[in-house]
Amino acid sequence: MHPNNGRVVSNFIVQAFRNNDITVYGDGMQTRSFCYVDDLVEGLIRLMETGDGCRTVNLGNPEEFTIRQLAEIVADIPGSASKIVHRPLPTDDPKQRQPDISEAQELLSWRPTVPLRVGLTKTAAYFEELLAREPAIAVAV
Repeated sequence: MHPNNGRVVSNFIVQAFRNNDITVYGDGMQTRSFCYVDDLVEGLIRLMETGDGCRTVNLGNPEEFTIRQLAEIVADIPGSASKIVHRPLPTDDPKQRQPDISEAQELLSWRPTVPLRVGLTKTAAYFEELLAREPAIAVAV
């Protein structure tokens, strides 16, 4: 994942490591679900092993967090001095994103196992190493 990809997790982590303000759009009460890549890969492998590769199955984490909660957790991981600042919410920003993984649970006996903080800590370590090697990378906000 590139630090400048514009995704909320990478933006927040890079801002926190640089002790920049963490930019939250709107009041931060919109919810998202976050699934660590190891869990997603496990789900994809299980789907391929069924032999029914043409089937559509939602993979993700049904546990929701507010964007504000995400910002607070991310700021805490590196012990950042970042402050959370609010900007206007884009008009097309969804209020909620939450996958229905009932079919994945039934067909694949799968559900995510990596808690948000654990996944964010691993992701932050990745970005810390990446930023140490490429200090000129700027985050887009």
